[in-house]
Amino acid sequence: MCGIVGIFNIKSQSQELRNKALRMAQKIRHRGPDWSGIYVGGSAILAHERLSIVDPESGGQPLYSPDGKQILAVNGEIYNHREIRSRYAGKYAFRTGSDCEVILALYKDKGIHFLEELNGIFAFALYDEEADDYLIARDPIGVIPLYIGRDDQGHIYVGSELKALEGFCDTYEPFLPGHYFWGREGKMHRWYQRPWMTWEGVEKLTREEGNKLTREEGNKLTRRDDSVASCPLVNSSPRQLIKLALEAAVQRQLMSDVPYGVLLSGGLDSSVISAIAKKYARKRIETNNQSEAWWPQLHSFAVGLRGAPDLIKAREVAEYIGTVHHEINYTIQEGLDALRDVIYFIETYDITTVRASTPMYLLARVIKSMGIKMVLSGEGADEVFGGYLYFHKAPDARTFH
Repeated sequence: MCGIVGIFNIKSQSQELRNKALRMAQKIRHRGPDWSGIYVGGSAILAHERLSIVDPESGGQPLYSPDGKQILAVNGEIYNHREIRSRYAGKYAFRTGSDCEVILALYKDKGIHFLEELNGIFAFALYDEEADDYLIARDPIGVIPLYIGRDDQGHIYVGSELKALEGFCDTYEPFLPGHYFWGREGKMHRWYQRPWMTWEGVEKLTREEGNKLTREEGNKLTRRDDSVASCPLVNSSPRQLIKLALEAAVQRQLMSDVPYGVLLSGGLDSSVISAIAKKYARKRIETNNQSEAWWPQLHSFAVGLRGAPDLIKAREVAEYIGTVHHEINYTIQEGLDALRDVIYFIETYDITTVRASTPMYLLARVIKSMGIKMVLSGEGADEVFGGYLYFHKAPDARTFH
């Protein structure tokens, strides 16, 4: 989790605009407490607040191409960066060990048409001094947040959180997941397209056709993800594909040069993720599991009111899989006291989101105090597999989709 800010379509640079970008970035400094960086040039300003996960020593941002003509600010992680780096060995002089620097190499080679090659979660803004143009993009399902705005002078703004834009531009909206914005076109385009995204794309599929599509997706994953290159996807059943893809996803997301942990509620989703993480935690995936991990002990974290049933289940799972477990208790009053901060940071009054985020906010503060900078969780499984009650009550297949 880093924070990015960008201002584009600048007709003449000024100290006032630079200060504006710095104030915008300051609003989201909680996302990146480790370092701040800014680029000012041409018709753009890019600012970055860094949380260092990969290459803490030299991976500061904005990132620059070897000739300094392309400038990049990214929030995210590119899990297949080692495979992309090997592909450009001898063709592109990488300046850092940052996983995100491969975006510059791909852009230099292919222009804006490279997003399908990225396996990761990301929101980025790239400015090309040579072309005096820019590219903004967001990952397929919007794991990484991003907002876009405009002012009456024709400037385009982007920021990792809404608060970075509020008060600085006249209109703003979410930057849509799976979309890109190319400066010369001046509008968002969807780059992530899959046949299952519409009901019409799946309603007439037979089971055999559906299985074929699933295997094709698995093969695409194999071609762009070195962590699953050896998995036997071609002849696998959908259930086997899910197992293989899930294990590969957890393994590649252990890519970290800093201590990490897992969130463990004791439910199915977080327990499965934690168990897979524990399976791979002893080896460093950056060396293809050839060397010992820098932090081989996996720490798990659970939060709840004292005596909550979730805590009991989480304790049982942690003992079974062998994590170093931490149980954090809070009181109802402490939850109420945190509400204003929670709403400020999550930027919504949605009741369900606030209710779920309050204990997570308190837990995150404890995790941070222990020097852990990244965690895995089971979030997303209920959305992908239809686990919530309202999915079960869907009246028909179209509504469920």
